Amino acid sequence: MHSLNFDPGVKTFMVRFIYSGQTEGMERITIYVIALILGILVVCGAIVYNFGWLLLIKIILGFAFLVATILFAVLFGITLYARSKYSILALIGFLTSLYALYQCYTWSNPIHIVYIIVAYILAIVFGVWYISEPDLGLVERLRSTKTLESSGNFRAAARKYEKKGEHFKAADCYIKAGMLESAAWCYEKAGAYSRSAEIYERLAREKGESYYWKEAYEFYKKAGNLKKACECLEMYAKDEPWYWEDVAKLWEEVGDEDRAREAWMKALDYYLKEAEEEGVFWEDVAKIYERLGDERAKEAWMRYAEYCEREAEKDPAWWKHVAEAYEKLGMRDKAEDAKRKYEEYKKT
Repeated sequence: MHSLNFDPGVKTFMVRFIYSGQTEGMERITIYVIALILGILVVCGAIVYNFGWLLLIKIILGFAFLVATILFAVLFGITLYARSKYSILALIGFLTSLYALYQCYTWSNPIHIVYIIVAYILAIVFGVWYISEPDLGLVERLRSTKTLESSGNFRAAARKYEKKGEHFKAADCYIKAGMLESAAWCYEKAGAYSRSAEIYERLAREKGESYYWKEAYEFYKKAGNLKKACECLEMYAKDEPWYWEDVAKLWEEVGDEDRAREAWMKALDYYLKEAEEEGVFWEDVAKIYERLGDERAKEAWMRYAEYCEREAEKDPAWWKHVAEAYEKLGMRDKAEDAKRKYEEYKKT
């Protein structure tokens, strides 16, 4: 099934129609917002004119504390249901906002409203400060990095060093704390890619997880150490064999032809197994044979051409690949015939 082809003029009209609809919608929303703001200002002005500024302040504070009371009530219900320790804070917030709402109505002790607002501001400041270092306890926050480090609390010291941007010191503390991945992250932020790679290489050997070999490869490559990058990618390819081709190309870039050829042979073994299950991989097999100067490349190209012809019977777009395969084989008549069929398909 082919996609519908519209006349260019129709396309232009459709785009303009959709764009104009979106523009009109945005303009309408803008008008509504402006009208709402103007309405609020008019009401506020009327209240001030008829009753004075005090009533307006009472209404604004009352509305704010009403919203806060509802929010704290909902939070208290949720945290109480979840049996969270923060339910106590939500309850305190609910009671104080409810009391402030009552004071907005009676105005018997307006200074209490000021106290509650100041308390909320201090709570917000404390909350932001606490969230900025969520992994540190209250005592750890108050102690200096050197004190934490000398007392053996390397994790907390590392967190503080990292926050101050002292990534090398943070990495050293992370290593002492046994948090190697965090150390590698700090070295990366400091631009010390070789040291990050060394840590990932160490993790790969200690944990036996191939993922770390790939990380080590990427950081050695960033550091410009292509030989070490090749060695790490080789280790990764042992578990993920489709990377042998990348290993071979990288060894060629390094200039080690023997190790490149060895990697190409392993890539060939992998693609041969895949080609037996899925014929599209005969193209990869053929290209590797060509690199290795192996005469079996012709046979592989033929098998790839046969596979593409079978696919072309179901999807004519494959005639393009049929033509390419026959051109590789030097079979010009068949290549031209496949090109003709592909051009006919493009016209439909």
